[in-house]
Amino acid sequence: MLGCYGQPNNRLLSGWVLAAKDDSDGDSLLKQPIDYTLVWSSESLKIKQDGNGYIWLPIAPQGYKTVGHVISSTKDKPSLQKIRCIRSDFTDETKNDTWIRGPANLSYMPNLRQIDTLFQAYSPWIYFHPNEAYLPSSVSWFFVNGGLLYKKGEESKPTPIQVTGSNLPQGGENDGNYWLDLPIDEATKERVKKGDLQNSQVYLYVKPMLGATYSDLEIWVFYPFSGAAKAKVEFINISLGRIGEHVGDWEHVTLRVSNFNGELHSIYFSEHSGGSWVNASELEFQGGNKPCTYSSLHGHAMYSKPGLVLQGSGEIGIRNDTAKSKIVMDTGLQFSLVAAEYLGSTTIVEPPWLNYFREWGPKISYNLADEIKKVEKVLPGKLKTAFEKFINGLPDEVLGQEGPTGP
Repeated sequence: MLGCYGQPNNRLLSGWVLAAKDDSDGDSLLKQPIDYTLVWSSESLKIKQDGNGYIWLPIAPQGYKTVGHVISSTKDKPSLQKIRCIRSDFTDETKNDTWIRGPANLSYMPNLRQIDTLFQAYSPWIYFHPNEAYLPSSVSWFFVNGGLLYKKGEESKPTPIQVTGSNLPQGGENDGNYWLDLPIDEATKERVKKGDLQNSQVYLYVKPMLGATYSDLEIWVFYPFSGAAKAKVEFINISLGRIGEHVGDWEHVTLRVSNFNGELHSIYFSEHSGGSWVNASELEFQGGNKPCTYSSLHGHAMYSKPGLVLQGSGEIGIRNDTAKSKIVMDTGLQFSLVAAEYLGSTTIVEPPWLNYFREWGPKISYNLADEIKKVEKVLPGKLKTAFEKFINGLPDEVLGQEGPTGP
């Protein structure tokens, strides 16, 4: 053994102990340490413990280096037989997240068949709030049902979008010259806003992570529209008018899977402009290995548990309400692999819309001050100032004033 592995006791084991065997004929590649130095102990921690823990640094003999620590449950130094040090010319300085053998050798990354197998095993369920009115659709459904491309300076002549997005501007950067919007006809616009869950699909982007020891399977969900937000101001729940509305909403979760054994390690849940990683042992599963994901009402932020998450500080914030309902999406039934660069440029043909890097919705124009005043009418005097300060501190992405970009 070259070093111990440690993690919190309340999580499923998810690491490895590095071991080595010396087959050299000459100078030994591995040697015992000559002593130990205590580098940490839990004795001083004022927490409930089943027992104390101790971390020891092995002292390597001359010409050798230590590459790990030893953990014990007593004050006594561990046995020198417990660990080995490595000859110095077989070691190097560690650099987090860098390649060991270079990006050219990615044979341990999943191929197309293995990607399909992994996703069928771990494809999440997405539960929508029972009151959700704005559901996902496929990108092609949005285009076919009247999605429009606008160009700055030519707003009176929007262009219908081809089913694959082949007439969308390709590459470049988000320069503000192009954006997408809903159909002009009011009846069609309201219908498209609601999405089409039955025929929707998710989009997969697979890439190597942590030196290709893991694969990240990003699962992107498209919503034609996100509805207005609600706020909680101490004991009062209030609608925020048009605040939070925007066209073309993209949300995602990411599955991190081990390339050693194919186990699900953790999931990233996107939450508006941020997000969080949740260990696999803390997830809710349904139907075997399929994790449950909860989409917040109107805003579509992703969470691992149902309930209320307040985006703010103290007792004032934007409500992110999630709940299990009969409105649910099994992502494994309808998905499309749209990108995996490590497989080569000819293995997967990326849809043209994936290379559209501009905004998927217009910049919504409304008077924020007027919207705030409408809300403040129902608030007691002492809460008005605090609420206004909170709203003015929110990013445009949350306020819904800026159209979001794509995956």
